[in-house]
Amino acid sequence: MNTTDYIVIGSGVAGLRAAVELSRGGRVVILTKDRLDESNTEYAQGGVAVALSDDDEIALHVEDTLNAGAGLCDELAVRVLVEEGPRYITELIEWGAEFDRTDGALAFTREAAHSRRRILHAGGDSTGSEIVRSLLARARQEPNITFLAHAATLGLLVDDGRCIGVEYIDPHESLLCQMGAKAIVLATGGAGQVFAQTTNPDVATGDGIAMAYAAGAMVCDLEFIQFHPTVLSAPGAPRFLLSEALRGEGGRLRNDAGETFMKNYDEREELAPRDIVSRSIVAEMVRTGRQWVYLDMTHLDANFLHTRFPKIHLTCLRYGLDITKDQIPVSPAAHYIMGGVRTDSEGRTSLPGLYAAGEVTCTGVHGANRLASNSLLEGLVFGARAGFAALHDPQPAGLEAFQLRQPADISPSDWVIDPQTRFRVQELMWRKVGLIRKGGELSEALVELTDLAASALNSRTRNFASLARLIAEAALWREESRGGHYRDDFPLRNDSHWRVHSTQQLDQPICAVQSISAFDAQTPRTI
Repeated sequence: MNTTDYIVIGSGVAGLRAAVELSRGGRVVILTKDRLDESNTEYAQGGVAVALSDDDEIALHVEDTLNAGAGLCDELAVRVLVEEGPRYITELIEWGAEFDRTDGALAFTREAAHSRRRILHAGGDSTGSEIVRSLLARARQEPNITFLAHAATLGLLVDDGRCIGVEYIDPHESLLCQMGAKAIVLATGGAGQVFAQTTNPDVATGDGIAMAYAAGAMVCDLEFIQFHPTVLSAPGAPRFLLSEALRGEGGRLRNDAGETFMKNYDEREELAPRDIVSRSIVAEMVRTGRQWVYLDMTHLDANFLHTRFPKIHLTCLRYGLDITKDQIPVSPAAHYIMGGVRTDSEGRTSLPGLYAAGEVTCTGVHGANRLASNSLLEGLVFGARAGFAALHDPQPAGLEAFQLRQPADISPSDWVIDPQTRFRVQELMWRKVGLIRKGGELSEALVELTDLAASALNSRTRNFASLARLIAEAALWREESRGGHYRDDFPLRNDSHWRVHSTQQLDQPICAVQSISAFDAQTPRTI
């Protein structure tokens, strides 16, 4: 199997939805480097935001998204997301997704920075898992879709300025293979694993962003990293996400003395945007000399907590903590990257033949700070749009003339990320390119990350270190604080100079553009 019509890289919400769309017009191969159901989508607890409840409005969801994005949302992309969201959620329900209900009606909850209860959830706190289940079931009904699990993609094939295929590992015979296609859709998810502390699974190493950059595609806004404020910090426990919905349902943050403290940092208290809550927690940890603060749910009904948050409740119990009785130690960790491969509102990248959807992209929907629970909706909406565009865009003739290389033997040392390099990158990123950044530390990190990328022994290690370098470069370039990017040496937001997006492209200096979705109406400029 060395050619197909369409290739989708990734099997989260965006990749599966794109594949279903593409299957209407051709053969689709889905490549994923782990199990089919192993992705950031699978771990999404809180839910999916959509303006479907009786007391909600499209305009309010748009306004909340724009407010959270700290002045950098692309309004066209936001309107596409919010206006088309109800259609794709309804479609998902028709395909068998079972969201939680009360007396037969969809149950909506509220999360930070939302003005209405508009968050749908499934299984209490297993929304992502349910969405993956229903999309996988739908995709498996399509005879045109072929799944290839445990097939890590190492790079994109480019011929005459067009993406025409991928290089990947055949999982059955440990062979380095190439596959050609009319169009490729990147849906590889996030990059939290470049940080030492993260909520993301091991597979979230940012390969898609790095591969697209190496192939010549433009990447955008990589300095904006969202650090989730409430991640389990019990000794011996994994860095397990404690959903935003816990605070949405009334959870309170307390310091070591038992005092609520968010009122000292923001009038919205626990319902402030994630970047503010995360920095407030860090400030309180520094002030009190502690390694964590506490999330307190003990004032809420125990039966409600069991039902609403069953997965969180059981996970905490494994580590000797009962959310109905105990205050849970929490601290921030890297969670979501707002930047990524730059796309228009149809999922087209700057590299012809390459499309992208989901967290791997920068559509402009999230701006400088993602509104809680908009990411699953983004995967559905823009996964479908990217699939539709790839299916219907005119394809140039002669693609079949490109000569694919024959399969070759390869050993794990040639494609697995080098453990020592991975550890060094993660530690550098957490200490010097983390939640609170300083120019001197960013410069130091950039020098070492550049050396690590240059000395990498294989392509995946080089991709890993290169992506970290790009994030550090963008963070050093933006001399202000905005959303998920906080500079201790430039603590104020500066709209007069920095209300622009960073763009990075191979062998070009970092530049600024005014809009994400408009590729042709502007000229990138240096600052």
